[in-house]
Amino acid sequence: MSAAGFLKRVAQVLEDRSAAYGDPKTQMDAIARRWSITLGTPVTAQQVALCMIDLKLARLAHDPSYADGPIDVIGYAALIPEIIRGTRS
Repeated sequence: MSAAGFLKRVAQVLEDRSAAYGDPKTQMDAIARRWSITLGTPVTAQQVALCMIDLKLARLAHDPSYADGPIDVIGYAALIPEIIRGTRS
C-alpha cells in the first residue's frame, strides 16, 4: 500500500471509530478522568493519546506484522492536535 493509501485508510478508521464511539476529544477526556482515579494522579487527554501510542508500539515490537498497529499509532497521533485544540477553545 502506498503512503497516501495508508493515510486514507487511517482517515477511514478515524471516521469509523468516531461514528462508533463519539467525539475523540470527549472520549479521551473520559478515559483521562478514569485513569486519574485509577492512578491517583491527574492524567490529561493528550497523555491518554500518548500512552495509547506507546501501547501500540509495544505491541508492534512483539508482532511487527500486525497490520492494524501502524494505523492505530498514526490515528492516535493524528488526534493529538484535535485534543489540544479542544482544550484551548
